[in-house]
Amino acid sequence: MKLQQTFNIGAVILAAGMSSRMGQMKVLLPWGENKTIIEHIIAQLREAQVNYITVVTGHSAKEVEENITPMGVHVVHNPQYKTGEMLSSLKVGLCDMPEHVEAALVVLGDQPRIQTKTIYQVMLAYIEGQGEIVAPSFEQRRGHPILIGKRFWKEILDLPIHGAPRDVINAHNDSVVYVEVDNDSILRDVDTPADYDEERLRAGLDKPD
Repeated sequence: MKLQQTFNIGAVILAAGMSSRMGQMKVLLPWGENKTIIEHIIAQLREAQVNYITVVTGHSAKEVEENITPMGVHVVHNPQYKTGEMLSSLKVGLCDMPEHVEAALVVLGDQPRIQTKTIYQVMLAYIEGQGEIVAPSFEQRRGHPILIGKRFWKEILDLPIHGAPRDVINAHNDSVVYVEVDNDSILRDVDTPADYDEERLRAGLDKPD
């Protein structure tokens, strides 16, 4: 399926967090065959034909960049990653998007079970004109990745330091469409070692004891 012959959709992967509860850089944890979590997420986006991918780094920036450089993505550093990490990183990522990109997927760097088909569903809803902001949902709960059309970027860039992207999304409910998906990967991240072990089990990478 070729979704993007006339639509330029980019992705901002937020990978700047401190990983303090994990005790090590979570995006660099192993996932699948010879991949890290961040490499696996990039591969899912590539398979979904996302044509411009920016990874925003913060903590352990050098190690993250070295890990993903061979994948041909663009890497930008958020020097303010300790303050308002998600919003400040998203601002850095949106500013890195090329002029021709008309919408961006906001992708969390610690959601390794995100599936290509979910990314397709979100992009297709935008391409079909269903909404300028598209969010996946599972059992009426909004998750990631969320696609945000370019006309809303300035409002995100203008948010105060303690603001959140959801402030802009919630202010434009008439432009939001929700795509129901069949799995909870859009809601689950890996903040702790227990989370990581659970997600590996759910993905079939490990066998239960």
